[in-house]
Amino acid sequence: MPAHFIAFDVLQIDGRELLIEPYDRRRAVLQDLFTQYELTPPWTLCPMTTDVAVAQEWLESWTEVQGVEGLVIKGRSQRYLPSARGWFKIRRRHTTEAVVGGITGTLPRPRILVLGRYDKDGVLRLVGRTVPLRPETTLQVAQYVRPAEADHPWAGVRFSSSWGSREPLNVTLVAPELVAEVDADTAIDRGAWRHPLRFVRPRLDATVADVPRFGEGVTPAAG
Repeated sequence: MPAHFIAFDVLQIDGRELLIEPYDRRRAVLQDLFTQYELTPPWTLCPMTTDVAVAQEWLESWTEVQGVEGLVIKGRSQRYLPSARGWFKIRRRHTTEAVVGGITGTLPRPRILVLGRYDKDGVLRLVGRTVPLRPETTLQVAQYVRPAEADHPWAGVRFSSSWGSREPLNVTLVAPELVAEVDADTAIDRGAWRHPLRFVRPRLDATVADVPRFGEGVTPAAG
């Protein structure tokens, strides 16, 4: 709060469809609507530029704001394509650290890492999962994971296959002692990443105490 309505396209005006109009034309119509009705926040016009240098500056600075993931690139002469993705999304990504609390697959051949971070009360909170590991990475990670003890903080927890999904994920809990460096975007919801992370390497030089606390976003750990 407060919520804002961010407009980035217009598909119809006064009952006339604009789907076949080029994006430049639709953008001009949208800007005219904001001017005509003197719209101000919470009505917000999504910024646009054709200057590569400006776009680069936006990618580097604006994505520091939680919830702003990156840039959307559209063709200026492109018509609107219903039910199709006719544009490119460029997300800003960072490397950061998390604790491996579970895996899919088997201990000798882990497939996906389930990651957590400790909150201020010392509770290990789920923050995300990785994309499937590459074969050579699987063997590397297997050297450093061991079965969980009975008092694992996630004992009895049910996991879903993705953010917002109810499809179950079959997870084997492991001792929460391996620190993983991961490549993450900036899409975070209530302290957890919405999109799968990319495993970079095990951080054998770091302990779980070095990992950022739950809710600290993508701030890198020391080391």
